[in-house]
Amino acid sequence: MFDQADQSVSAAPLAADPATGRQAGPAQAVVLLLASCLSVLGAVLLAPVLPRIQDAFAGTPGVATLTPIVLTVPALVIGLTASIAGRVVDRIGRKRLLVGALVVYAFVGTAPLWLSSLPLIVASRVLVGLTEAAIMTCCTTLLADYFHGAERERYFGLQTVYTTVAATVFFAVGGLLGSWGWRTPFWLYAVSLPLAFIAARVIRQPPQTRTREKLPPLPWRAFLAPVGVTLAGGLVFYVLIVELSYVLDGIGVTATATVGLVSAAGSLATAVAAYLFPRLAKLGPAATIPAAFALCGLGILVLALASSVPVVLLGAVVTGLGNGLMLPALLTWALGSLTFAQRGRGTGIWTSALFIGQFAGPLIVLALAGAASGLSLALLVVGAAALLLAMAVGVVRPTRSAAGPVSR
Repeated sequence: MFDQADQSVSAAPLAADPATGRQAGPAQAVVLLLASCLSVLGAVLLAPVLPRIQDAFAGTPGVATLTPIVLTVPALVIGLTASIAGRVVDRIGRKRLLVGALVVYAFVGTAPLWLSSLPLIVASRVLVGLTEAAIMTCCTTLLADYFHGAERERYFGLQTVYTTVAATVFFAVGGLLGSWGWRTPFWLYAVSLPLAFIAARVIRQPPQTRTREKLPPLPWRAFLAPVGVTLAGGLVFYVLIVELSYVLDGIGVTATATVGLVSAAGSLATAVAAYLFPRLAKLGPAATIPAAFALCGLGILVLALASSVPVVLLGAVVTGLGNGLMLPALLTWALGSLTFAQRGRGTGIWTSALFIGQFAGPLIVLALAGAASGLSLALLVVGAAALLLAMAVGVVRPTRSAAGPVSR
């Protein structure tokens, strides 16, 4: 079943430029990979200036609650709306929605430069999340449309590499721009305008014949398992990003240089594992997904028990390696059972599951920490759960295509 699916997909015609007949290649991939980084821009760019935003609107009722929402609400909106974006992608086409969303993203992203109230800024961030949901769904769907087999796995891995590196860069840039005022980082959202222009010229809409007909149903029997595991994966993936500084603080490390160094090591490990994913992908999701959760589980357990910086560093690197394998492996599993006419909705639902898991992760860890009287015990629970999930997925033995041969 596994080989038949790959052969069927590989034999299908790839998206080609109607004017030249040339198939999609690295130019289209780079545009999609760069556009994928915009969701990271929304997540980390403003983190360094949140205290300044809170100070600027100190007289606003509920400012202590509204200020962190400025940072987190786009991820929540992506989680709630990406599945809807996926249906639009299958209905009206990939390219049209991508270019339109990139243009709107620039306007709603830079809106806080001129808005004078915190509630209005929060409302603009909701719109940022809507456009990010469309952009992420279109980019991932087009990567799956354009490339198949080992080449698709390579670009799924590179998508994680690009976004991981972008997170590090955007965090630093946000801090640098923030030195000129808390509004200054919002100018960076205008980068989507040149991306929209390039996408309009470079991206090719794959052939599409079902836009006015009833869309074919999704293969839920094959699709529910990867979506459910992705929901848990989003939670596990975000533990390192959110909790690492608290782990270091718990052992008495407060120097920002040390926190930054350990965080950078974890991010580097994520990028390295994602870059190596195409070489490991030949083992199939039955091996890569359990390996990803096992690495994350072991790394989180090390973080839970750590009492010194070298041990925390070890835990961060092991968890980062698991994170780098996890996203491309889950995406390969989820999209392997979908046809062209199902892929937009499937990608949207997968993206929703990932971001809902990421949004809920810190809240679940916080609740566990309260119930268990400490972060260490909470991380022990999460780490053990990740290991159990690794074993459970290993028993299920997922394949790239659980529903038989895939067609365009």
